[in-house]
Amino acid sequence: MISTIIRTFIIYCAVGVCVRLMGKRQLGELQPGELIITILVSEIAATPITDNTLPIINGILPLFLLASFEIISSVIARKSVKFRYITDGTPVTVIKDGILQQQALKTLRYTIDDLLAALRQKDIFDISDVEFAVAETNGTLSVLPKASKRPLTPEGAEGKKKNAGAPYTLIVDGVILKKVISESNVTLDEVNRKIKRENVNLNEILLMTVDKNKTYNVILKKEF
Repeated sequence: MISTIIRTFIIYCAVGVCVRLMGKRQLGELQPGELIITILVSEIAATPITDNTLPIINGILPLFLLASFEIISSVIARKSVKFRYITDGTPVTVIKDGILQQQALKTLRYTIDDLLAALRQKDIFDISDVEFAVAETNGTLSVLPKASKRPLTPEGAEGKKKNAGAPYTLIVDGVILKKVISESNVTLDEVNRKIKRENVNLNEILLMTVDKNKTYNVILKKEF
């Protein structure tokens, strides 16, 4: 009995350390790779607790190996956009400019009931009230209501602000997302001209977005 309690406590501490090493993202909404690691950690941690005949090192060593794999993977993903897209996937627009993207739903294997349920969780009960909706890589749905359905602000009441819609992400970590550009209201030449006007190199740009009013937002990388 005492040995079981001690083993359980040791495994509990080991799992706690591994979760801390893997970072706070493990405690929130999980990416596909993170979900795999979480499932494996729970399975491996349970085995030496329920089977006293196994050496406890057989449970602790795999835990720290998995934590190491996750840390290495996250470092590579931090430096490589392509690797990040391979492991985590990319967001998919399911409603664009108020129009349902049926091909996107088919690709995601979403039913219309799945979409409506996700919208209701955002307090939206009519699909026609949606300007943009994006299925994120962690399985959640991000929704931008139409301008007429958003809470009224002083700016909106005075009619000074145009409906800019959801911004398009043009550049991430110095990589131009040509697929997004082809779907946006700008061309690749316009993006390149904007980079020149900013007087920066492409690899210095952390993020560049543009809205329907062709208002750009450029965030440069900082060295830490």
